[in-house]
Amino acid sequence: MSQTIDRAEPARRNRALGALIRNITPGQLWVDITLAALFMFVFGPLSLAVLVDDSVSVGVVVTVMVVMALALAVRRLSPALALAIAWAGAIFQMACGAPPLPANIAIFGVLYVTAAYGTRLVVWLGFASTLVGAGAVTLYLFLVAFMLNAAGAWQVLFLGTATYLAVAFAFALAWTIGMLVRTAQRAKRTKLAQALAEREVVIEQERGRIARDMHDVVAHSLAVVIAQADGARYAARTDPATASEALGTIAHTARGALADVRLLLTQLRHNEGVGPQPTLGDLEQLYAQVRAAGADVRVEVAPTPVGSPPAALQLAVYRILQEALTNALRHGDGKAVEVRLAWHPERVEIEVRNAVVAGTESRPAGHGLVGMIERASLVGGRLDASAHDGTFVVAATLPIGAPA
Repeated sequence: MSQTIDRAEPARRNRALGALIRNITPGQLWVDITLAALFMFVFGPLSLAVLVDDSVSVGVVVTVMVVMALALAVRRLSPALALAIAWAGAIFQMACGAPPLPANIAIFGVLYVTAAYGTRLVVWLGFASTLVGAGAVTLYLFLVAFMLNAAGAWQVLFLGTATYLAVAFAFALAWTIGMLVRTAQRAKRTKLAQALAEREVVIEQERGRIARDMHDVVAHSLAVVIAQADGARYAARTDPATASEALGTIAHTARGALADVRLLLTQLRHNEGVGPQPTLGDLEQLYAQVRAAGADVRVEVAPTPVGSPPAALQLAVYRILQEALTNALRHGDGKAVEVRLAWHPERVEIEVRNAVVAGTESRPAGHGLVGMIERASLVGGRLDASAHDGTFVVAATLPIGAPA
């Protein structure tokens, strides 16, 4: 229990310190210190020049000047500390009976930073300071500096009200400008965060697309190669011609897959070009590859497509059929694989059926199934895949847009 308390105490101190001290760069701090020094160099002589008699000592004016410059020096490092220092300097100035000085211009800068860079508490303390400070200045001018004024009560009231409104307006203007800057900075940060989030979405979509393409190309080609290699191994002794043909299919499939992978890697490396983009015209070659791997692929296309469907739809149809046939090779029982394509005016229906080996009906969904669902979703369609009574069925419905 004591260890938990000991660990929590430094965390609370760090949070409190973080609320008081802002994280600024050394360059920003040096800029603020330099500007404070220039402020003293310019407004110091002007503040001393307003002394027309010996009622206020030079030491008081110099002290006020130094305090106000210090408030400016730490204004961005700690708006709360700058506000406290400015209040301390103003109270000291009024307690010593000093008149308004050019150095008091620093108060406007302090009120600005409380709104622009302060915490929520400091922001509203700065706003309260505009009202309380204006009242303090008005009371000081009319109850102390003009205590012996012979003007009438109504005139004093009028002048006091006018002075309060003028000072409050000036203070509030500085605070309001700071709030406008704060709002602009917040909007900029929000816009930047939104841009980063959108960029992350684009990157994630690109990763998904590349993963789908890599899986579609590699998984299908490897499935064909494995099936052909198994067939060639068994046929090597009894049927050398069949084994040689299988080896030729392996070489052709591997070369095609290698070319597709190289194209995908080029796209990934240079962020240009497009990956493999098969069309409906490549389906016959796909069927031939699967048949050569040992599957009995039976294809029915009714009705046939009218015109040339959009390129994105052709790619989706090809990739869905490619993955469905690859799954049939990997998990099927080696019997017939039925493929049905129905091209209607507004949609295309895809159905692939194959018998599965007993015990594989409930296998978990892999990358291929996820990829098929994503392919269908990208073109606004839907896809279902499930096994019933020893038959695995992939069924998809894709909408048809304007012809390409």
